[in-house]
Amino acid sequence: MIKVLVHGSNGKMGGHLITALKNNAYNCVLAAGVDRLSDGKEDYPFYTKLTDVKESADCLIDFSFHGAIKCVLDYAISKNIAIIIATTGFTEEENEIIKEASKIIPVFLSANMSVGIALLIEFAKKSAKIFPDADIEIVEAHHNRKIDAPSGTAMMIASAIKEERANANFVYGRSGECKRKPNDIGIHALRMANIVGEHEVLITTENQQLILKHTAFDRALLAEGAVNAAAFITGKPAGLYNMQDMLKNRL
Repeated sequence: MIKVLVHGSNGKMGGHLITALKNNAYNCVLAAGVDRLSDGKEDYPFYTKLTDVKESADCLIDFSFHGAIKCVLDYAISKNIAIIIATTGFTEEENEIIKEASKIIPVFLSANMSVGIALLIEFAKKSAKIFPDADIEIVEAHHNRKIDAPSGTAMMIASAIKEERANANFVYGRSGECKRKPNDIGIHALRMANIVGEHEVLITTENQQLILKHTAFDRALLAEGAVNAAAFITGKPAGLYNMQDMLKNRL
């Protein structure tokens, strides 16, 4: 049985994660939840500070805010437990803190915890390799309340393609005189109504087009991915892991 501590348990994703831990196929259970404020409805061991947690855990899943990462990592290191970081928006300094922590404990880091997105990334990389001369464009769509653009997931996809095309140049939208260059990867963001998340990769040659698309219907899929990651990373040696590492065991 893998005991999971949830940091950010009262946020939207935290709620999905609590539900996922109560019913999953990965032998994971909830040890306790931590959030800055209580909603008074917690039916599990709950704390407002990590340092107050009394229950033991095998791993920690963080669905909070990027500014809390040092505190969260310090706790995981002090308890010598694995951590799944599902938060986004890290600064360069915070990314360095994560890298340093991965030398001590197993750290699973992903801007998107969807297994479907991980598969899309694998397919996009293979397609970029098989069609070296193809024009590649990425289009993402999210709800009209999303602050950042392009999405962290779109950048994950673009960065993965760049592993196959070292000279790739990211172009964010187009306006005015902007003739496409051979190494361009266009990245476009749409913001509309209540779209949970759509990511599309278009690989186009002179004679054919391949379209890879992932559509999220519910944010619960991110919680499912995080539980999946917890089962994967628990017991692993120190290091920095991601969704592609987890998929290697299945593809």
